[in-house]
Amino acid sequence: MPILKDNKKYCFAMEMVVRDYEIDSQGIVNNAVYLHYMEHTRHTFCGEAGTSFGELQRRGIDPVVRKIEVEYLNSLRVGDRFISCLKVERKGARFIFRQDIIFPNGEYAARGVVTVVSVKNGHLSRGEELAALFGEYMK
Repeated sequence: MPILKDNKKYCFAMEMVVRDYEIDSQGIVNNAVYLHYMEHTRHTFCGEAGTSFGELQRRGIDPVVRKIEVEYLNSLRVGDRFISCLKVERKGARFIFRQDIIFPNGEYAARGVVTVVSVKNGHLSRGEELAALFGEYMK
């Protein structure tokens, strides 16, 4: 399965597979599980960028989801392999993660826009630490 690393549309991509306990009574991935896939992708991306959520928290920095929009396009089923991709951009104090879940044939399973803000020591911040961390990925 192509990982889309050469695709300039995304700054990060990872392969995943649907597990049997993620399926609902209709035999498809439950809608909330797509949020888990996207969150796991953002956390893994942080590791790629050189840190972890645990390390950020120890430094008093908490990236907090402010808003999520998801468009469900084609259902995932047990055993399906897919690619979870993201790109990140900054708008003021907000970090916008455009996240896609894509089948190996290029069809979209879901498309999401996740807005994240940075809370530092309990207070909303401009997110300069996150901007420095993600800087090379936002080009």
